[in-house]
Amino acid sequence: MKNILFIFGTRPEVIKLAPVILELKKYPDKYKVLICNTEQQKELSNQTLEYFGLKADMNLDCMKPNQSLCEVQSRILTALNDVFLNKKIDAVIVQGDTMTVLCGALVSYYNKIPVYHVEAGLRSYDIYEPFPEEIMRQMTTRVTQLNFAPTEKNRQALLNEGIDDKKIFVVGNTVIDALFCLSDETLSKAEEFYNSQNININDKLVLITAHRRENHGERIDRIIDAVEFLAGRYTDHTFVIPVHPNPNVKDKIYKRLSSYNNIKLLAPLDYPNLVYLMKNAKLILTDSGGIQEEAPSFGCPTLVMRYETERQEGIDAGVSILVGADYDKIVEESEKVLSKAKEYSRLAVQNPYGDGTSAKQIEKIISAH
Repeated sequence: MKNILFIFGTRPEVIKLAPVILELKKYPDKYKVLICNTEQQKELSNQTLEYFGLKADMNLDCMKPNQSLCEVQSRILTALNDVFLNKKIDAVIVQGDTMTVLCGALVSYYNKIPVYHVEAGLRSYDIYEPFPEEIMRQMTTRVTQLNFAPTEKNRQALLNEGIDDKKIFVVGNTVIDALFCLSDETLSKAEEFYNSQNININDKLVLITAHRRENHGERIDRIIDAVEFLAGRYTDHTFVIPVHPNPNVKDKIYKRLSSYNNIKLLAPLDYPNLVYLMKNAKLILTDSGGIQEEAPSFGCPTLVMRYETERQEGIDAGVSILVGADYDKIVEESEKVLSKAKEYSRLAVQNPYGDGTSAKQIEKIISAH
């Protein structure tokens, strides 16, 4: 039996690793699964774990208010080092491109423990877009033994960087597996949640999320300007914004947008409630990576409020459009969708990011390895 340590700290990491954790737990004769939560997003990550019926074996409580990136990194590295000193670990699984991922990979490397990277090979090749994630995933690649790439484009990026083809496996994205975990009962409870919030879920729903570090400052101001204009013009539409707790985002959004009757500002949503919005939205405006991957499953037009994306497949498939934090582009592309009935803006595309079998493929590869 092998001791497999999963390290994560944010909600997207939980969502994308939960299917793999659950798959490995099906084989208790082969794996002892250990779950470590750095709690980089404490409330969001633990809330999402509960949805999947999971609980962390180790909670590291690494976040403090207003930490610099250097402070966050030092705290996570130190806390993880204690985990490795006290546990026998045969392999470590990380996902994505967060500070937790980089620290998990580094501590594993320092302890000569193999790293398996879920969602490997995503690249924008602009070290400041997204910041600091682009560098974090590139550095993680250098110490990874098994690279689980979502798409062929990701595999080619790794090959171009000199990664051995024998260490790369195209398996799709586990976020699609997570979508298939949603039951009708769960979605019914999500509907009840929005009824309790007096939010009418109909064909004129717009979902907006904005939180990325590179969009703080003047960029979030321009995004808010665009949302304000759209809400004023399309008064029959409902604009739902789950507001990220970071004060650089939260304070500005509440100050500028809370007075609009057709703008609904919510606390961060649990996973099923967010998926319910994506499923029913007429349009999505986001700077999230995960939403870019999930939206194609629902045929929902998506405007990506970033200047570079490592998820080019959605752009190529025509389900996503890069608009950055450009006021004119956001307004122009939004109006193309909002000016028409929802039925005329749906996108009949196959999700380029996976078919829902990624976790099963990953388990087989780990078992063989």
